[in-house]
Amino acid sequence: MNVEKCNQERLWNSIMEIGQIGHVDVEGSKVGGCHRLALTDKDKQARDLFIGWAKEIGCTLRVDAVGNIFLRRAGTDNDLPPVITGSHLDTQPTGGKFDGIFGCLAGLETLRCLEEQNIKTLRPIEVVVWTNEEGARFKPAMLGSGVYAGVFKLNDVLTTKDESGITLGDELSRLGYQELINNEDPGCYQYYEIHIEQGPVLEALEIDLGIVAGVLGMRWYDVEVTGRSCHAGPSPMNLRNDALVGVAEMITELTKLASSFSKDSRCTFGELNIPNSSTNVSPGKVNFSLDLREGRLEELDELQTKAFEIMHRIAFHHDLELSIKETWSLPPCPFDESCLTNIQQACEATYPEIKPHTLISGAGHDAVYISRVAPTAMIFVPSEDGLSHNEREYTSPEQLEKGCNVLLNTIILAANAE
Repeated sequence: MNVEKCNQERLWNSIMEIGQIGHVDVEGSKVGGCHRLALTDKDKQARDLFIGWAKEIGCTLRVDAVGNIFLRRAGTDNDLPPVITGSHLDTQPTGGKFDGIFGCLAGLETLRCLEEQNIKTLRPIEVVVWTNEEGARFKPAMLGSGVYAGVFKLNDVLTTKDESGITLGDELSRLGYQELINNEDPGCYQYYEIHIEQGPVLEALEIDLGIVAGVLGMRWYDVEVTGRSCHAGPSPMNLRNDALVGVAEMITELTKLASSFSKDSRCTFGELNIPNSSTNVSPGKVNFSLDLREGRLEELDELQTKAFEIMHRIAFHHDLELSIKETWSLPPCPFDESCLTNIQQACEATYPEIKPHTLISGAGHDAVYISRVAPTAMIFVPSEDGLSHNEREYTSPEQLEKGCNVLLNTIILAANAE
């Protein structure tokens, strides 16, 4: 295959320019952080800039009912379903400049290169910006891609409220997206998403390219443990019914479970709350979140069973009441073999000296939902120190260029398939 190369300087400058929208200076960060929640004025400003860049090279715009943005470069046969690539432009409340943003800008750079070199493709190519991937403002995460894939009902998503009581639909209207809605659906031949790894594996292996074979299954739970609060002084330790002591034991035992269960096991406690807490009161109630992840459905089921057994055993031992409610789940997601083959071929042609590392993603991505309706795969580039969802997240221009070059040549392969 003929190998095409992207423009590293243009790619980097575009990422930095769009990163100025919501930029924050952060000590120790090489490029600063970015605070740009979904469907805020800053998010709209970034989306408008992105749309403007795409229109400069002749792309046409389509916006669907949940605000997903599709920018289309025509093929020689526009009746064929397009190849789609992209990611998201919204960030965490204290996020960085690469998570999601790189995927959108690498897609745009792919189209810029094709246009610049006057390279025609059989199929049209679309770059998408998914709405509310992070889930930091409107919960749960990946609402835009979830509606596209039929995972969520449109009306349920439009009526989803943020912490201020504002609905997602209200913000679409306020920002002017309602009047742009075009419900035409040309389908999707294949979907490719390039992303920073958001973990330490590639950097530890000193490999700049990762082929993502799939994504871990995930389940989230709200756990409530109830005992009896009491005065810290008069209550002997052996006569207490302390909910936090039970929770501390649960966290310790669950961490041991995940550490020994399998190499793909994950167990995280991201939120912990003690209602009406006070320095001299033994906690009578504690709420915490539990995030379990595994590579195969059978193993995720077993991990959940063992985790529940541990929590119930500890609650019984400490005479505590226990409530566990599942709040969100995502099954393990293997990616499409033909898409993975295209990425492998593009890697071999573009960088024959690099043997890309095949890995499973521990983080959720829009690609997970899209894989339910179209053949899908992902490409990873390293994250410095494994950091993401962090203002210090960073990937070098050279690493971004390598990933973008692989994406570019993968898209050319896919878009010329009959």
